[in-house]
Amino acid sequence: MQSWDISMMKVEPQRPEVLASDDEGRAIAINLPAGDRLTEHQVHERAWLVVAAGAVEIENSSGETISGGPGLLAAFAPNERREVRATENSRLLLLLSPWPGVGHPSQR
Repeated sequence: MQSWDISMMKVEPQRPEVLASDDEGRAIAINLPAGDRLTEHQVHERAWLVVAAGAVEIENSSGETISGGPGLLAAFAPNERREVRATENSRLLLLLSPWPGVGHPSQR
């Protein structure tokens, strides 16, 4: 068993830290200070974003926006575009599966 307390980790802002990675998936801790954003992006994998601390707004490519704090779980289909904005200092957990997804540059 492995475990992490991402609320206590020293994750640099805008420098995601890979916690675990194998063929099944990847877990990434993200520190996003208030006012910062993960500009519109997509990943090749199915993605789940969990807010562990703070608060964020998430907007998808069709303009749908959700917001929430600790406990918010947002799920994205492979290649679904989104932008994440921190409305408070935030700690996020990003889960990607499978890793790497079909079309990921590492598969070329």
